[in-house]
Amino acid sequence: MKIEIWSDILCPFCYIGKRRLETALAGFAHADDVQVEWRSFELDPNADPTPGENQYVRLARKYGNTEEWARQMSANMAQTAALEGLAFDFDKLVPTNSLDAHRLVHLAARHGRQDAAKERLFKAYLEEGLDINDHAVLARLGAELELPAEEVSALLASDEFEPEVRRDEYEARQIGVRGVPYFVFADKYAVSGAQPAELFAEVLEKAWSETQPRHEQVAGPEGAACGLDGGIC
Repeated sequence: MKIEIWSDILCPFCYIGKRRLETALAGFAHADDVQVEWRSFELDPNADPTPGENQYVRLARKYGNTEEWARQMSANMAQTAALEGLAFDFDKLVPTNSLDAHRLVHLAARHGRQDAAKERLFKAYLEEGLDINDHAVLARLGAELELPAEEVSALLASDEFEPEVRRDEYEARQIGVRGVPYFVFADKYAVSGAQPAELFAEVLEKAWSETQPRHEQVAGPEGAACGLDGGIC
């Protein structure tokens, strides 16, 4: 069974949603038969942050509110993340553009490292305060992920995988995605937002039960068989 997840590495709720889905999968009997596919989604494709500007000033300007409001909102988010074992550090966070990071995730998928790349980039941005638009940073993270250095270098020197990023975003618009994270289970059930692990668990069970073959008994009298009530068998 496949789960597709549209997300942006810059989105705190996307990292929280990842953890909650993982919690649900940890208790799911068929987790080994679940394939998670990450799809690209840029919340601000034209992002060109002012050098040296911190997250609080950026948020205050974006939403027309005060820097104090932005700090309180970020503190609330960090508390929510802590409940999932995540250590967000908005004081260190570097507002940036995520296109090249998404392209790196696509490269990692080629080598079976997509989920690991997504995890590493989330952590780099939201916990470690790294600029995930900095090519030197992306090259180092690529090395940590054991991606071929020459492929990472070629990626960063080109627009490789940008069409794939744009296709993911086009498909998101086609199915009505207006915010992330956005989860699609078995191409049938959609879950919007970082929902509780319990809800993900319910959807996993429902989607799994409906994707498995069903056996319909042919009409007619029952034939000879051994039953649970004993007898000659």
